[in-house]
Amino acid sequence: MIVGIDIGGSTTDAVLDDGEIRVASVESTDPVAAAAGALGKLLGISGGRPDQVEAIAATGGGARALGDHLLGIPVSKVSEIAAIGLGGATQAGKTDALVVSMGTGTALVSVKGDRVVHAGGTGVGGGTLLGLAQHLLHVSRLETLERMAARGDRFRVDLTVEDIAGGPVGSLPPGATASNFGKLGSDAAPEDKASALLNMIAEVIVVVAIGAARAFGHEDVILTGKLVRVRALLERIQSTRALFGANFIVPPHADVATAIGAARSLRR
Repeated sequence: MIVGIDIGGSTTDAVLDDGEIRVASVESTDPVAAAAGALGKLLGISGGRPDQVEAIAATGGGARALGDHLLGIPVSKVSEIAAIGLGGATQAGKTDALVVSMGTGTALVSVKGDRVVHAGGTGVGGGTLLGLAQHLLHVSRLETLERMAARGDRFRVDLTVEDIAGGPVGSLPPGATASNFGKLGSDAAPEDKASALLNMIAEVIVVVAIGAARAFGHEDVILTGKLVRVRALLERIQSTRALFGANFIVPPHADVATAIGAARSLRR
């Protein structure tokens, strides 16, 4: 068996992909301890033993801290770009698509058959969302932010096209954002700020993803990464479908697609 491990800045995912995808995650800033912990947890879930693991496919920013072996198992380092592209595309059943990995930041990867290339990205992502939530709202958990946003109204904070022009402008509907936080006043409710914050992160990701998809000639945009767990953000991304004419896909196990891609890269 081959285990894929994606070692992020705070969360590490270990995946066993042998017909049934099984996942174990741990939170740690120590990449070696995180990888060992995630692997041990995964083997406990699957009922496997270390001597049954043929190889570990390690990717993510923390993979460089690993040696050639982990718990006696050979380790192969896999490019994060390759893992993102292969994991997202194969999970979605596509051979031509832009894969968007929404993690701490946002990475864009173009997949056309066996050609997988870095298509760009933005520093705006989950790290931005949590950082601004802590600064603006003193909230440190995404679950709390999402609950607040569900009770808020971003239109009390965001300046819309209708606010400026009194109606639609060209292809832009009246409710399209003209300026994120452009109506923010001192009396804005925390819930409204939370709604506007989720919306801003979603819109930035959509705009850069659509631009890259058009530049690389893709019709499908595959969404992966930990931010797919934030339902309100996904709903906002999906709501832009009509505006941009893009087909957004969230495949099964999208939140751990990079670890899946790492494991599958060793089988190619």
